[in-house]
Amino acid sequence: MSTIMPEDKNARRAVKWIGEELLDGRDLDGLLAQAGMRFNLSPKEEQFVRKFFKDPDNIPKSE
Repeated sequence: MSTIMPEDKNARRAVKWIGEELLDGRDLDGLLAQAGMRFNLSPKEEQFVRKFFKDPDNIPKSE
């Protein structure tokens, strides 16, 4: 995953959670939809998290 991380705690937690769930084979679109409610993200934070995972370099790959 890239070293660029959001400054907001909720967005950081959402990025970490989505990354971990992706390693377990979960669907990115579903996770993005859940993250907003799960981490009480503002619209700006949700947009950041979506943009973060649009970059293929930020999507963790299971080994």
